Formats: sequence, structure tokens, C-alpha cells
Amino acid sequence: MRDYPITSGAGLANTCCTCSPHWPNSIAKTITWSDRWPKTAVPTSPPPPPRWHRRNLLTPCHHRWERWALGAELAVRPPHLWHSPDFIPPAWGVRRRLITVHDVTFLHYPQFLTAESRRYYHDQIAWAVQTADHISADSEHTRQDLIHLLGVPPEKVTTVHLAANPLYARPYSAAEIAATLAQHNLPRGFILAVGTLEPRKNLPLLLHAYAQMRHETGLDVPLVLVGKRGWLDEAVWETWAQLGLQTAVRHLEGVFDEQLAHLYHAAGLLATPSHYEGFGLPALEAMTCGCPVLVSDRGSLPEIVGSAGRILPADSPSAWAEAMHTTLTDSAVREQMTAAGHRRARDFSWEQTAAQTLALYQQVLGLPSKVKSKK
Repeated sequence: MRDYPITSGAGLANTCCTCSPHWPNSIAKTITWSDRWPKTAVPTSPPPPPRWHRRNLLTPCHHRWERWALGAELAVRPPHLWHSPDFIPPAWGVRRRLITVHDVTFLHYPQFLTAESRRYYHDQIAWAVQTADHISADSEHTRQDLIHLLGVPPEKVTTVHLAANPLYARPYSAAEIAATLAQHNLPRGFILAVGTLEPRKNLPLLLHAYAQMRHETGLDVPLVLVGKRGWLDEAVWETWAQLGLQTAVRHLEGVFDEQLAHLYHAAGLLATPSHYEGFGLPALEAMTCGCPVLVSDRGSLPEIVGSAGRILPADSPSAWAEAMHTTLTDSAVREQMTAAGHRRARDFSWEQTAAQTLALYQQVLGLPSKVKSKK
């Protein structure tokens, strides 16, 4: 196969680094992994493979002139293929463009974004999907959104499911898990929610459901919110205070990788009541770790969880209160959900993601496919 550089932006780094070990060495002699300024960037986990070359770009992410500035930077040595993980390709300076669209929250729920973000996404998305040579979507739900909401031809967009980081499939000792619980002063069997605190996550509903469960059943287990504070999160803290949950609900930031895996293993369940998700990685991570999963009936969550978890209305605190109580107190239900989650998690693998991603690279470049996806 001829030498061709594949250039990708920072947001795709971990995905590409996880995919690339599953690609034959003959696939590409040169892969340029691009990151944004500054040059001293945080290393990715796992690190890029040896045949990758790092190139730092000056163009800031989410700038109104991003697509033009990127083109100017890349025109010096135009890559054969640019894969943009945040769906904005350069307007020029590249030969082929592949973009990934993770979700279209800004079309379904524009009120969940800041005014600046709304302007940015609405100004860019129509141009991006028209300009791209092909589009990768994290889920079939997102693919259908692109087709029906933006008029993208079905043949132009391909679903490529993600997979959980392999670290979530590792075995962890009871001592390792206990050490993390002790560090955060947590017991086993708590309710876990993972993700940035922002309106799309529907956390006020979870707080109401949690308060209702405690009031009606007397079950006293902590609710642990893991994730950084995002934007427009005032309703979370107002609900937290109004319901008197100051001591019952914990908020943890800066918990990643092995420590997050420990929490999945120790939790009684993961609750994801989101209004919308383009994939839902925490649900897949939790199933991989054997944690029972409760998700909303919105977005891609039913697609990813399948029959392995409880799928609940995103607007019914009572349904969530009942489901959380049953999952936490009925060992037979919990064991069944754990086993089903393990089986479902095995349907997603980085081998499959890598094969499908590589096939798209070859398709966009007009090269013969040498790696086939598993069916």
C-alpha cells in the first residue's frame, strides 16, 4: 500500500491510538497525529504507536474561523486524508475529508447549550456534512439523525460503534477497589452516575427519583455523581439543595481510568437518565465491569444497552425510584443484569471499531480494503 499520511485532531487521539494496534503494519507507513497548541500536551493513554508522527497545530478548537485557519496550516503538506473527530473539517489544504459526528444534541435540545456553542454548531454542521467525503457516526441513532434532520444521503454516513477502554475489562483485586473506596470515603453498593454535569444529563430527575426512593423505602445508600462541572448546571445544585440531599449525594471530580473502574465494580448500579446521548460510553464501561445499568429511553442508549439493562422513561422519577430500589435490593435481578451486561459488552470491541475505521479510510481514499469488519 502506498504511503499516505492520516491526520487527526486531538479529540480522536485516544480512539485512534486504541484502534491502531489492530491495524496491520502495512496499512500506512506514515500517520500524522495532530494536536492543538501548546506543544507540551498531555500524553494520551495509550500513547501513539511508533509509526505515528506528532504535529502540533496553532488553530484553536471551536473558533469561528477554524476551518479556514486549519486549511492554511495544512496546505504546506496536504495530507491525503483528514479525519476530524469533532466534525469540522478544514475548508482546504487536504485531499479527502472524513468527519465523525458523535451526536446532534444542538439540533434536538439547543436550550442545553450556551449561546456561543449554539452559534458555533449551527453555523458549521450543515457545511461540514456537505463538505465531507464521508461521515462516521458513533451510533445508528446518530446516523438516522443525520439522514432525517440534515438530509445526508444514507450511503454517505456509516455507523461505527465505539468500545470500552480495555482497562475496564481487567480484573481488579478487592484490595485495589477497597483502597479507592477508602480514598473517597464510600461504601459498596452506591448509586453511580458518570458524566459532565450539564443539562443533557437530566440529573435533576435523578435527584428527584433518588429522594423519592429514600423517602418511600428508607433505603439509605449514597448517590455519587462523577464528572466535572460543565455549563448551565444551576438546576442540579438547586434541586440538590431543595431536596435536602447535601449529605446523601456526593460529587467527585478527577476520577478516571482505574479508579473509575473500581467505582463501577463497587457500585450497586449505574444510572444514566440522559435526555440524549450519541453513544453512551459510561453504560458500556459499567456493563464491562459487571455493574447493572439503568438508562433512559432517549437517544442511542437503548441501542447500546439492548436488553441487558433497564430502559426507563426520561421523564418519570417514579419509574426510576422503583427500578433503582429493585436493582439494589433484589440479588437475583442484580445477578441477571450483571450477566446480561457482560454478554452485551462483548458485542463491542476495538478490533471491530478499528476494522470499520480502517475500511472507511480506504473507502474515502479509493484504496482496496485489506481489513474486513466482523459481522
